[in-house]
Amino acid sequence: MTALLSLDQASFAYQGRPVLARVSLELQQGGVTALLGPNGCGKTTLLKLLLGLLEPSGGSVRFRGRDLRGLSRRDLARELAYVPQVHREAFGYRVEDVVLMGRMAHRGLFRGYGREDRRIAREAMDRMEIGHLADRPYTEVSGGERQLALIARALTQGAEVFLMDEPTNGLDYGHQIKLLERLARLAKAGLTFLFSTHCPDHALAVADRVVLMRAGAILRAGPVAELSARDLQALYDVEVRILSLEGGRRTCVPARLPGSLGPGLEVT
Repeated sequence: MTALLSLDQASFAYQGRPVLARVSLELQQGGVTALLGPNGCGKTTLLKLLLGLLEPSGGSVRFRGRDLRGLSRRDLARELAYVPQVHREAFGYRVEDVVLMGRMAHRGLFRGYGREDRRIAREAMDRMEIGHLADRPYTEVSGGERQLALIARALTQGAEVFLMDEPTNGLDYGHQIKLLERLARLAKAGLTFLFSTHCPDHALAVADRVVLMRAGAILRAGPVAELSARDLQALYDVEVRILSLEGGRRTCVPARLPGSLGPGLEVT
């Protein structure tokens, strides 16, 4: 089966400094893939290659079997969306205005938005449960609400594949959980997600597959159910335990904990 999005022996260097070296990765349609790795390992560069924002110095990047270099930016934007880390706009756009920007892939930069564009944007906001924020200035809502607005903007593009660069970075715990819940819900509806994260628990919570990166290389890619404490130790140089919780869920904790593990927990 042809991969939805793939890197084949892709390399990249910044000003002669190697960042990625002959990396291969296949992303299949549907589900959630988590990209784990320490700072500076090349996660953001990998995402930019997959988006076509950077061109590999060697190897290729393909979307639905076609080389990204043969696809126009507008055509690609209609199927592939980028959700950056939460940010603050310089201007006080309304939340609905930010979401409507996703329609530029269909309308162009200087064409006004029509009734259908606004319907699609409102539907995306309702899907992310932020419809009540439509008229609020984007600069005045919380970081978690801004991130949900960025996902709604990506939905408004009409894209079915979402690449997300540390989407929970800077969010409080409650908004992290709400964001992960939305991703899981959208994935069940048939959308495809690849998100980078520093938190193994986020991968364990919502991902179907996991990609482990270190020093510009992929150490392993596979089902998240096979993610082990040994994998994480190799990735982060720290000893951890993966604990089994009630209901089949798992969580990651440091190996050296004060006191006992407590009832209902099993080390795996």
